[in-house]
Amino acid sequence: MNCLLLHGLGQQASAWDKVREHLPGQIHTEQPNLSDFFQDGTYDDLYREFASYCAQFDAPFALCGLSLGAVLALHYTLEHPQKVGALCLIAPQYRMPKRLMVMQDFIFRLLPASAFEETGLDRQQMRRLTRSMMQLDFTRKLQQIDIPVRILCGEKDRANQKAAQELASRVKTAELHWVAGVGHEVNEQAPARLAAELTDFLNSVG
Repeated sequence: MNCLLLHGLGQQASAWDKVREHLPGQIHTEQPNLSDFFQDGTYDDLYREFASYCAQFDAPFALCGLSLGAVLALHYTLEHPQKVGALCLIAPQYRMPKRLMVMQDFIFRLLPASAFEETGLDRQQMRRLTRSMMQLDFTRKLQQIDIPVRILCGEKDRANQKAAQELASRVKTAELHWVAGVGHEVNEQAPARLAAELTDFLNSVG
C-alpha cells in the first residue's frame, strides 16, 4: 500500500526525510510539498489541488499527515472514502481551535519576512491560509470513518492533546498513541520512533 506523507504548516516535504530513512523498503512513500498546491492561498484551494494530486494513485493508499497535513488527510478521507485504506494522523485537529488560530495569525503578522523563507510560503500566504481554516469543522462526518486509524500526538504537544483524545473517542476505528518526550513536530523530533509507529500500523492493516 502506498503511503503519502503530508507535512505540517511551516515545514516542507524534507521534514519526512529522516522518517523515510527508518522505514523498511516494502513501504513505498510519496512526500509532496504542500506549497506546490497553493494558488490563491486559501485552504479550499489547497485542498482542491491536493485532491487532484491524489487522483493519480491507485486505491487503496494510506495517508499520514502532521498538523496541517493531518487536516488534509482527514478531509480527503471523508470526501473520498473509497480511495483511502489507512489513516495516520499526527497532532490532528478535526474542529479548528479559533482562539489558537487567531493567536497564530497574530504571531505571523509580527514575524520578520525572513522567518518564512524555508516554508515555501510568504507571510501573506501563511496568514491567508490560517484565516481561511478557522471555520473548518468535520465533527458531524467523523462517524463515517470505518478504516483503520492511528492517532499520534507528542507528549509535550499541549496544544493538540485534547483534540487528539476527542478525535480518538469519536472515530470508532481509531487508536491513540502518545509519543513520549517530544512536542508538535514528531516527524523531525523523533523520526525513528515515528517510522516504527508507521511501520507497525501499516503492517497491521496489510
